[in-house]
Amino acid sequence: MPASDQIDTSKRIQKRTGRTFYLATLLLPERVRRATYVLYAFFRVADDVVDRADAPDPDEQRRHLEAIRAVALGEVDPGDAALPEDDAEVVSAFRSLAERKGIDDEEIDVFVDAMARDIDQSRYGTAADLVEYMRGSSVAVANMMMAAMDITDEDRERARPHAAALAEAFQLTNFLRDVREDIREYGRVYVPQETLDRYGVTEADLAEANVTDGFVAAMRHELQRTERRYREGVAGIRMLPEDCQFGVLLAAVFYAEHHRLIRSRGYDVLTETPQLGRLRRGYLLVRTWIHWRRHRDPEATFYAVSAVSPGGEGDTPSDADGVASHVA
Repeated sequence: MPASDQIDTSKRIQKRTGRTFYLATLLLPERVRRATYVLYAFFRVADDVVDRADAPDPDEQRRHLEAIRAVALGEVDPGDAALPEDDAEVVSAFRSLAERKGIDDEEIDVFVDAMARDIDQSRYGTAADLVEYMRGSSVAVANMMMAAMDITDEDRERARPHAAALAEAFQLTNFLRDVREDIREYGRVYVPQETLDRYGVTEADLAEANVTDGFVAAMRHELQRTERRYREGVAGIRMLPEDCQFGVLLAAVFYAEHHRLIRSRGYDVLTETPQLGRLRRGYLLVRTWIHWRRHRDPEATFYAVSAVSPGGEGDTPSDADGVASHVA
């Protein structure tokens, strides 16, 4: 298949399944935007193997992931792999990108390993256990994105811990937003068991949408932990190529905005999943752009616009909250 068709397929997948990140991607320079379409589609194809309410036999899921791994590593020709046609197109495009951008095979391996882990593991005892899982499910993603941005080796090493923190923050936000969906549709709980135990929250509370005082306290605790990762992550955006900084910053603002939605609902993510609407995204885009044009400072812009405060541990909102209630 021509490379342009592979890009179009990848772009359609991202536009359909990752609307929030898709808008931020549009603001990346073309040289990175096209690579991001391919990367996101690859991540989605692998994730979809395990994120299905009607999941097939676990052995079939593992075979599917191993076929994806083999093509992604260049060990098997896409035409010889037992993959659906669309999957083969996406993974073939990814392999071409990986060779062109020098994506490390280790990142591919740890990413696919994390997807495979979802087949067998549905609970995490500690925050450290969750961090170990996210090395493949989110940090590997960040490392591949940095490769796509053509960052120098020196700058990449400086940015790496910050990129890892921001990637973890994005995924932790998703976990907190999707507690209802994860337990009801997939039988998974990504809130660490140590946090649930600390605040007296049971799995029955989660499954039955019982928003107890303990659940509220657990969510507040996890939001604060996640926001510490945002602070560390956003501090590294200035280390990225200048033409990539605004797109990454906007993605951080979008993801963090779910924290405002969660807090505005009294931390209830069990009766309904908070969703970031189109109008709210548009408002945040304009507001972020205005601050960015004025300061060209990723951290200053993030704290002026986002739901995350610069250094507090509490629920201090940003100055955008008054407007937010009218446009969300």
